[in-house]
Amino acid sequence: MAELPDQDECVELLSRMCLIRRFEEEAGRQYQRAKAGGFLHLAIGEEATIVGTTSVMRDDDYLIGTYRTHGHAIARGTPAKSVMAEIFGRVDGTSGGRGGSMHIFDAERRFMGGYGIVGGNLPLAAGLALASQYREEDTVTVCMFGDGASNTGNFGETMNLAALWDLPIVFLVENNLYGMGTSIDRHSAVTDLSKKAEGYGIGGERIDGMDVLAVRERVSANLEISREEGRPTLVEAFTYRYRGHSAADPEIYRDKEEVAEWQEKDPIEAFIRVCIEGGRLKDEDVEEIRAEADRTVLEAVEFADASPEPALETLYDGLYVVGETMGWYAVDERSPEPHRGEYGEDAPAIAKELAESGAEHPSDQERQDRPGVRG
Repeated sequence: MAELPDQDECVELLSRMCLIRRFEEEAGRQYQRAKAGGFLHLAIGEEATIVGTTSVMRDDDYLIGTYRTHGHAIARGTPAKSVMAEIFGRVDGTSGGRGGSMHIFDAERRFMGGYGIVGGNLPLAAGLALASQYREEDTVTVCMFGDGASNTGNFGETMNLAALWDLPIVFLVENNLYGMGTSIDRHSAVTDLSKKAEGYGIGGERIDGMDVLAVRERVSANLEISREEGRPTLVEAFTYRYRGHSAADPEIYRDKEEVAEWQEKDPIEAFIRVCIEGGRLKDEDVEEIRAEADRTVLEAVEFADASPEPALETLYDGLYVVGETMGWYAVDERSPEPHRGEYGEDAPAIAKELAESGAEHPSDQERQDRPGVRG
């Protein structure tokens, strides 16, 4: 068993896990209230893998995740209120309300984003690690992804390049046993994912992702390998999500008994028992940590609710526009001549026109006056 850290560290680990758990529960509740749009993927049950990993990373290391990354950002130090505001689609969110739940991003803390494309973060992680190598820095990139992403073409391509170029990356598979609603034995010919990169020259190991101390110990060792030897490693963390793949998941692919069995291994409750038995924490300490997490999350909801929505005229801010020099694909294939907005210089005026037309909401009386329109 991994060594129990001192009291301050135990408090910090438990506080982060409790905050993430409480945040995810409240995010799910707010989604049901239609405060958030799009998709919502919760990481309830996976807190030990998230916190155990981030707790041993340096501030200048890079972290990149998938679309289930509210907790990853919070664990790296992003304020819960900023993450909640992003989920709400508000201007004070981490991406200005433009990304929503699947696209949390905090470059200041070197959390390089969540990505909605399965496996899409893998080649980006290679790019981050290559940048560290070019700059001759000893920073490491931690790339966290799900078991389903290990079946994508990006996985093989990235493993090959990472091994070929000796890139400083720790690939961490958050194996929650399901790729969406498909169990791992039905979606992967190789179910021991720690071995899945061996053919590319990257060794791996399997760890208990429900034990925050075990995650800390082994991820720390792998970070050291990548930092000192400048080569990639792979860690498979066995974990479990107590909620469905997304908020819209009916969860017909697994039974309640399976979920209940994994809930008996709850990472937060297990760590609390270890800390109390080890004399690091008392019951009253635990209660205060839970209460603080609750206060922080409720404040985050208030903050997000009070944050304004992005102004309509900013709809096209930050978008790339195909210009005249970009080649043949700047021309609509319906006819040979360019169409509205296909040249970059047209974009500002057209964006303003579209924004203004979108802002013109007819009054109830105007709707009633239109032929064929019922109230």
